[in-house]
Amino acid sequence: MIVSKTDVGGRMTYVNDVFVRVSAYSEEELIGKPHNLIRHPDMPRAVFKLLWDTIQAGNEIFAYILNLAGDGAHYWVLAHVTPTFSARGQIVGFHSNRRTPHRAALAQIQPAYERLLAEERRHSSTRDAVAASAALLDEIVKSQAASYDEFIWSLEPEEVAR
Repeated sequence: MIVSKTDVGGRMTYVNDVFVRVSAYSEEELIGKPHNLIRHPDMPRAVFKLLWDTIQAGNEIFAYILNLAGDGAHYWVLAHVTPTFSARGQIVGFHSNRRTPHRAALAQIQPAYERLLAEERRHSSTRDAVAASAALLDEIVKSQAASYDEFIWSLEPEEVAR
């Protein structure tokens, strides 16, 4: 299990040894850096917008994420990201646990992400690109499930999704 924690600004405050090994960065290269250090350029911005909107609203999210390692390699994860709350109920950071997704799920998510990226590339403005890609993500989800969460879990093999 890959584990990391960030502050509210997304800067890493903790990474476990699995994160260090898989990301091909040292702990010193990670702590204090923005988590998007490992963002792969082929990862749709709309997915990250949904992720940030969800966790900043105080909710958890599961998402398939393509990461870029420090050595140039890439790796897919199924991430579970949750806000961390203070005793007063304020969000003080975020916690993410990630695992290797099933190949069957990736075979379905990769074409969807390619469609999102193609839509983003059609727009010169980042704001317009993210808005158009987010609308397409909504369409993809609604064509297959009642909600984003149901869509994500519909991609996992039945024995895992239970």
